[in-house]
Amino acid sequence: MPVARTVTPDGDVILLVSGESAAARAAAHAQDDDLTAVIEITDVAPVSVPHRIRGRAWLAGWLTPVRGTDRAACAVLLAERRPVGELLGMTESLEPPYAGRPAWMMLRLEVGEISVDDLWGADHVEPEALATAEPDPMSAHEAELLQHLHTAHGDRLGELCGLLGSRGAGSMTAVPLALDRLGLRVRFTGGAAGTFDARFDFPEPVADICGLRRAMHTLFSAASH
Repeated sequence: MPVARTVTPDGDVILLVSGESAAARAAAHAQDDDLTAVIEITDVAPVSVPHRIRGRAWLAGWLTPVRGTDRAACAVLLAERRPVGELLGMTESLEPPYAGRPAWMMLRLEVGEISVDDLWGADHVEPEALATAEPDPMSAHEAELLQHLHTAHGDRLGELCGLLGSRGAGSMTAVPLALDRLGLRVRFTGGAAGTFDARFDFPEPVADICGLRRAMHTLFSAASH
């Protein structure tokens, strides 16, 4: 497992891994661009809910050590986006050839193919799209927000059944499953319709926590009426 990872402006994935890992050993001895690799990312809901895996993604490409002048730039990028304390400082002595096995190693995956299978469906993604994608403004706070909604506002979530028409009939349990700038996804269980997900779109995309509070207030007000 990488200690940290990030994406460069060119769409390459930079990984900080243990020097003892299989990926580090293979990359250190491979010729440039001849080591193929696949990163599998599993997205698990941060709340207890049936079928907790929300999606998987696979990034396939060519793995090489980060070398030369690129190392400093990649270390800065990791430090800015995925701070991992003193580990980044240990990368200063990782330039091959190695006198011994380094504690940590930075690797680059040049992405050639991306597949995604998640709550929205299965599809292929162009590597260029990864390079230009921006993180959703809610992603850094999503786990904490979903857990708060689940523990402190379960009754309000249950009221969302009123927006579901005939599917909302019967006694159901509502658990928040996913949250992004565009809306909230809730998993309902126990009703006549069985287990299903419902997506509640916000009136407009939210950019920060203040905007999210307003959007949630509007959503809950609509449900209560």
